[in-house]
Amino acid sequence: MRYAILYIAILGFWGCQSNANLDSQDPLAEAVEHPVFDEHIEPIIVANCSPCHRENGGAPFVFKSYEQIKKKQKTLLKVVVDRIMPPWPADVHYSSFIDEKRLTDAQIKTIQNWVKDGCPSGKNPNALLNKVTPFESTLGKPDLVLYLDSVSLPQGSEDRFFLMTAPGLLPQKKYIKAVELVPGQPNLMHHFNGHWINYEFDSRKNFSLKPRKVELTPGKGDRSTSTLDLLADNGQIPDRKHSVVNYLPGVFGVMYPDGIGTFEAERKFIIVGNDVHYGPSRKSVTDRSKINIFFTDVPPKRGTGELMLGTNGVSKIEPPLVIPPNKITKHTTSFTVPADISILTLNPHLHLLGKSFKAYAIKPNGDTINLIWIPKWDFRWQYFYTFKKMVKIPRGSTITAEAVFDNTTANPNNPNRPPITVSERMDYFGSSMKASDEMFQFIITYLGYEPGDENRSLEVPKKIEIPKK
Repeated sequence: MRYAILYIAILGFWGCQSNANLDSQDPLAEAVEHPVFDEHIEPIIVANCSPCHRENGGAPFVFKSYEQIKKKQKTLLKVVVDRIMPPWPADVHYSSFIDEKRLTDAQIKTIQNWVKDGCPSGKNPNALLNKVTPFESTLGKPDLVLYLDSVSLPQGSEDRFFLMTAPGLLPQKKYIKAVELVPGQPNLMHHFNGHWINYEFDSRKNFSLKPRKVELTPGKGDRSTSTLDLLADNGQIPDRKHSVVNYLPGVFGVMYPDGIGTFEAERKFIIVGNDVHYGPSRKSVTDRSKINIFFTDVPPKRGTGELMLGTNGVSKIEPPLVIPPNKITKHTTSFTVPADISILTLNPHLHLLGKSFKAYAIKPNGDTINLIWIPKWDFRWQYFYTFKKMVKIPRGSTITAEAVFDNTTANPNNPNRPPITVSERMDYFGSSMKASDEMFQFIITYLGYEPGDENRSLEVPKKIEIPKK
């Protein structure tokens, strides 16, 4: 969940562990009739499965060898044919994004042919798998890594909420290109919303580099970050960069071309995790999450803005988000933009009752701009969807999001048996919502439009090495 001090003044801009493909191999143009593992199947596995199915990758098991994959051939075949894996919930025929984790028809047919032929190994199986390294980042090698305080998560059915800090000290001011949260327990962290607080070097004498955390009780106590003692020595509020890093189940880091969304960091800074949420755990574990920071020498040119529709956002949900037991309901939320904007990234957010999500914009002339359609919502994969090129939304266009919720026993993710009435919680501005509560948010990262934006690519060369033959 992200809750906002939403900057409705839209003209006021300021500056699984999944992976964006490990930098994908060239997909097959045509299916291979008689494939072998080392030449045809292993490259597909490494490029599309190993980003998660590797050490520290967040998947429940690691693809280590030909022998192991052969034993899982039936499961492998089913999940790729049914397009369950690799996971990509968005409909690729409705809109297109960077790093779509989706196999081509030729790749799927090649895997089918391999299984049909008895899974031949080829001459040198495992050559690529042996080169797969443990997960570190979806964006490349970070320039700085900060660790959050460890959190003990006992077995049980309770959600846990925290305010957390990760202080940093730099030898000199730096331009920040991207910030990425890597959870230690990706199956338990529901969300992390991080803000960057800059301190002029002499504005805070007593500056500890020790991370801190404060546990929150839903519905009680101080919801603000005042409990973390973040003010400068003179009592003033330091400079804050809102929402520089966010995490939801399944997301991968976002990095834009140089100059877009970058900002300057002071030598002393603190990243504040606001309302950090862990879901219930089936066993007792400890989380030690880290924050990867990426520098650039290119100064900021265009600051990004954030527009949030729905829960805690600028637009009402109609009808109100109250889902009766044993019902499937549809809800919409709309907002008309007062200026031309260029959309970079979309982030739909629902909870466990979500069934589908669609968003589009209607231009003043009546034309429709497709934004995103997720026919089958999956709480585990809530990506930040970045367009390949910026998408212009003209002034006066109305952005609409539609969500369908399933509060019946036919929904396997329904946490309540029998179903009960579920809604969003608006006490304390909706913060500390449990996974069993419901939300309907559509978060848009955008720029103020400049001529030619619709032709500007948002793709960034990958820094991640993929093993190749």
